[in-house]
Amino acid sequence: MGKQTGFLEYERMENREVPVKDRIKGYEEFHTYPSEDVRRKQGARCMNCGVPFCQSAMNLSGMVVGCPLHNLIPEWNDCIYRGEDSHALARLLKTNSFPEFTGRVCPALCEKACICGQYDDPVTVRDNELYLIEEGYRRGWMKAHFPVKESGKTVAVIGSGPAGLSAADALRKRGHSVTVYEREDHIGGLLMYGIPNMKLDKKVIERRQRLMEEEGIIFKTGVHIGDKRKVSRLRKEYDALVLCCGSKQPRALNAQGIEGSAGVYFAVDFLTNATKNLLGYGDLPEAMDAVGKDVVVVGGGDTGNDCIGTVIRMGCKSVTALEMMPKPPLERRADNPWPEWPKTLRTDYGHSEAIEIFGSDPRVFETTVKKVVSEEGRIREIETVKVAFEGGRPVEVAGTEKKLPCDLLLIAAGFVGAEKEVPEAFGLEMTGRGVVATPEGKYATNVPGVFAAGDMRRGQSLVVWALSEGRECAAEVDEFLMGYRNS
Repeated sequence: MGKQTGFLEYERMENREVPVKDRIKGYEEFHTYPSEDVRRKQGARCMNCGVPFCQSAMNLSGMVVGCPLHNLIPEWNDCIYRGEDSHALARLLKTNSFPEFTGRVCPALCEKACICGQYDDPVTVRDNELYLIEEGYRRGWMKAHFPVKESGKTVAVIGSGPAGLSAADALRKRGHSVTVYEREDHIGGLLMYGIPNMKLDKKVIERRQRLMEEEGIIFKTGVHIGDKRKVSRLRKEYDALVLCCGSKQPRALNAQGIEGSAGVYFAVDFLTNATKNLLGYGDLPEAMDAVGKDVVVVGGGDTGNDCIGTVIRMGCKSVTALEMMPKPPLERRADNPWPEWPKTLRTDYGHSEAIEIFGSDPRVFETTVKKVVSEEGRIREIETVKVAFEGGRPVEVAGTEKKLPCDLLLIAAGFVGAEKEVPEAFGLEMTGRGVVATPEGKYATNVPGVFAAGDMRRGQSLVVWALSEGRECAAEVDEFLMGYRNS
């Protein structure tokens, strides 16, 4: 696939970023796209390796590398190189329902498994993917597709995040009538309100919604399914129900003085309000506005990085990011060889922006919040402490306490499971991890005709895993409805 010597002739060239000083003035997406000739060369770098780990989704040392969707990456890279973009897009859409989402927000597990990355730079798989889907929309290739035959079966999908959208798309293609219920005012779940606009422009979600509606999928927003009466009605009205309500129970921060202190928020609540304010769907509470404030973000993952990028655009006075884990190395260690997931330091867009604006990396490793100090009910400073790990658990290091000014504290420490209201209303069995219980590798719950997918079943994870779960769950639902599996 690709040009046999392409990986030797052409260097990796990623989509370029708008300079920091320009992009932080607004919330627009900040990547620019190279010429078609450059994209052809990037496709040519795919080297026809004998075993394409990029599409394998292998679990190595407890971490997955390679695409969970099993995208046919070498095939469509070859098509890009040969100028066969329409066919390349068709091969991409065969496995990935929404490349416009993964092409923007996926951490590219495929690239970490690319054999070119063993000694050099991997192929720009994610950028190539985004190129194909955007070309598809630009050239009018992305049109509504209708099932050959209607099944006469009805399915309700509860939750319109990536898992819900993926399940709805696959079920509709099999001819089922699909209605998606969403408790928020717009569809998308964390795609809409958990990921900021500069990372995923919300027009991208709206564009896809219009296409899905044209295909016959019905979206009902502002509907909260949270009591047994509504659940009973849904079970009578639909032949099957798919629950994709996410894993949005946030992990609390155990710090002295944090209870009742204004200016302390969970990260997703902050990002939701910030996006609603940007789009004109709601006002941002004054206590959440970062303008002129010293901000501290607790948590070193993608959500924490998104908080950093957001408060910088708001005009914060400073931003510090606390990470409990040790600082990763810049290069792979000998005990972390390719193609394992690289346990190396990743500097994302928010970190880069903070470095340029404030002159230093905002991250402080092996550190957590010990105490919150408030004045008149408003947070004013925090006391941090270093942590060490003993028996796999963090313990405070005595004598390492420090004080930091803090007017806004954002907790991005992950999630501890699904919110309980919907599972309790349905009478679902739960696991010790706080997610819906299903048989291993399956999506059916203990309630007949009710299925679960995405973070609600898997636990908090990546968008690409949610898309994979939605598609696989849809196949199981289809078999339940039709008596056979079309795969």
